[in-house]
Amino acid sequence: MTASNVLNLGIKELRSLYRDPIMLFLIVFAFTGSVYTAAKGIPETLNRASIAVVDEDRSPLSQRISDAFYPPHFTAPALISQHQIDPGLDAGRYTFALDIPPDFQRDVLAGRSPTVQLNVDATRMTQAFTGSGYIQQIITSEVAAFLQHARGQAAAPAELVYRVRFNPTLAQVWFGAVMQVINNVTMLSIILTGAALIREREHGTIEHLLVMPVTPFEIMASKVWSMGLVVLAASALSLVFVVQGLLQVRIEGSVPLFLFGAALCLFATTSMGIFMATIARSMPQFGLLVILVMLPLQVLSGGLTPRESMPQAVQTLMLAAPTTHFVQMAQAILYRGAGLDVVWPQCLWLAAIGAIFFSVALSRFRSTLPLMA
Repeated sequence: MTASNVLNLGIKELRSLYRDPIMLFLIVFAFTGSVYTAAKGIPETLNRASIAVVDEDRSPLSQRISDAFYPPHFTAPALISQHQIDPGLDAGRYTFALDIPPDFQRDVLAGRSPTVQLNVDATRMTQAFTGSGYIQQIITSEVAAFLQHARGQAAAPAELVYRVRFNPTLAQVWFGAVMQVINNVTMLSIILTGAALIREREHGTIEHLLVMPVTPFEIMASKVWSMGLVVLAASALSLVFVVQGLLQVRIEGSVPLFLFGAALCLFATTSMGIFMATIARSMPQFGLLVILVMLPLQVLSGGLTPRESMPQAVQTLMLAAPTTHFVQMAQAILYRGAGLDVVWPQCLWLAAIGAIFFSVALSRFRSTLPLMA
């Protein structure tokens, strides 16, 4: 009877979710609009930054530098005089104002190190930080190319050639879209299972379950498989239709293998949702718990910053989190095309962590079940 009870209770959970329009909207938005905005919302590189140039040298080199700023990174440079720099920056017409001093080309050819002044509107923080590096690189490369042409320097005996693997164009869209799907798998699985249990308590249906011939294991297992199935199906549709279809992100590896790993991760995260729901007494309390748990899971799992850059104590501690192994496995499969022969350690970790979390959550659920009625 256990398998039959788990199946029927799970179908009940799916019907209950179907009647909850707020939760349905959250699921749809999390795997469509949220994925799209995470990929497209933040420009991946400098985009159409406004720049003005004060050319006090009027030389071929200064003209060459001015011509190096062009779309899509910059708008066409505005040629202004020196007294127009401050009013232009104050009015927000320019983000950057480059001042090339007199005799700049002559000093460069003479081997001196002339100074070029770059005025930046730092209130536009993202563009200011990224654009300053772009401008410095552009000026350095143009001066080097001009000197090489003017002096006829021999080519270097060795040339460094960059080969970017897995994301040849360094497109932020590729990273942002896939990582948002991975983060939403964790978030939605915790929210849906926890909300399902709290909904039973708030609606009074937990009392009906207590008088039925079902065990706490069957109640918990039904919520785990039903809510996990919903998240798994939503993530699969998001990968196919939003990530690959709408955003044109190339998935290198096997989507079924990723879904297998996601199912192992869902086994752990849905158990976490049940455990948190037994601690919280209401949905507002559960929402606060979700915030406290999700932030370290997302920030310290390696999805936003490399784990190698974190303190060793944090790296060791986060090995107990399922998201750490899920992120490693998902990135290896979806970005680098890894197979099961590569990601099997992460699969074993997820299965072990899921078994521990499920056991702890079940023990807590059994002890608190009479108090919920």
